[in-house]
Amino acid sequence: MIIRRFISGFGALWLRAKGLKIKRGLVLYGKPITHLTEGGTITLGENCVLCSKSEANFAGVNHPVILALLRPGAKLEIGDDTGISGGSFCAAKSVVIGKGCLIGANALVTDCDFHAVKPEGRRHNSNPDDIGCEPVVIEDNVWLGANVTVLKGVTIGRNTVVAAGSVVTKSLPPNVVAGGSPAKVIRDLEEK
Repeated sequence: MIIRRFISGFGALWLRAKGLKIKRGLVLYGKPITHLTEGGTITLGENCVLCSKSEANFAGVNHPVILALLRPGAKLEIGDDTGISGGSFCAAKSVVIGKGCLIGANALVTDCDFHAVKPEGRRHNSNPDDIGCEPVVIEDNVWLGANVTVLKGVTIGRNTVVAAGSVVTKSLPPNVVAGGSPAKVIRDLEEK
């Protein structure tokens, strides 16, 4: 336990030196991959856990946690007490994750398409006007199962559970279980 906290403390210093804003209590299992842009911010709340090693998650982590800003001025915020296992978070505008969230192994959360949809010159087109981008909000206490993908413009309401392997293309209300591709509400959490 003491060794893990020391390494996490060192890791937090290393991430701060790279420009991340980190509140106290960060726990790291392995080294995350980070990318900041000019004027952009990545903020990690209190007591966040970033698991970048399979040895620390028996569901298996395919790659380190990735925290990436894609355009100048983008923001990525991860709330207090949120745990992430090998997830990828890419923000061209804004990705905000609430407090107390569980992000399953290898989830992907992104607010952009990465490439232009129009076919002409798609591979080399980096014009922001041609690449779809809308903010993503994941509210407090949301659980994303392993291998969930959350796409641009989505808001997931508080307490919602998204089943493993789901692709979330539209916003989900609070207090539900959702799943599928595209994800749909399966049931209300208030049901018995």
